[in-house]
Amino acid sequence: MARKRASEQHVPVVKEFTADEIDRGIAKRKRRADELKALQENDVSYEDAAVDNVENSISDAVLEIFGAESPEYQRYGHFRIESGFFITGQSESESQAQFRASLPNAITRVEGLIAKLEEKRADLGVDPTTRARTTFQGMDLHPRIADVCADLYRNGHYSEAVFNASKAIVNYVRERSGRHDLDGAALMRTVFSKNNPILAFNALADQSDFDEQEGMMHLFEGAVMGIRNPRGHSLLTDSPERALEYIALLSLLANRVSEAKRP
Repeated sequence: MARKRASEQHVPVVKEFTADEIDRGIAKRKRRADELKALQENDVSYEDAAVDNVENSISDAVLEIFGAESPEYQRYGHFRIESGFFITGQSESESQAQFRASLPNAITRVEGLIAKLEEKRADLGVDPTTRARTTFQGMDLHPRIADVCADLYRNGHYSEAVFNASKAIVNYVRERSGRHDLDGAALMRTVFSKNNPILAFNALADQSDFDEQEGMMHLFEGAVMGIRNPRGHSLLTDSPERALEYIALLSLLANRVSEAKRP
């Protein structure tokens, strides 16, 4: 039989990844590896339907992550845990032993794909700053927070973005409570007091409700004392990652203010 000409031979297509695609792919592969490990830890029978489910999930994930034309899909597109063949006439215990012996190799193959994705991530040079800025772009921040800090963060003014967001929380609490005469920790303790709150986070019907109310009050106090005040009194430098964490917290607090009601 004549050999195929070079033009007729299938040429694998190596996928070009974005940083987000790599992160999602690593997360998927780790879940698949955990599923294989669960088969091993629970000593699942080789005939159990869970085995087929895991194998199919791995094949589907390879297709989704790398694409149908990729070399990875050519190798693992029809993933099977068994690395050999069952021998006709062997006993159930022998078949189970063979299946069990194949699991470590199957786990290694899936973890090899994770390592490949991690290598691609390293090749992209995705440093923590780039990751933080990318994450910030995808965040659904409370409008009162986004309005005062989004442009500053995007332009690299991280500490100023945090300071503006923390001031916005104070102003929002004043607006919702009507207590424009108070500021800082005194404002938060008055507005969110568990004994006689102006704004409540729940029905204050039992001890659990009172605990939540008091805990949230302390979070708002902390936002003023630990985030706003230090930036109002001195020049601080926040990394993109730390600024992202602070802004996410302040956005959460703003959402809780929006949900709070007068008891």
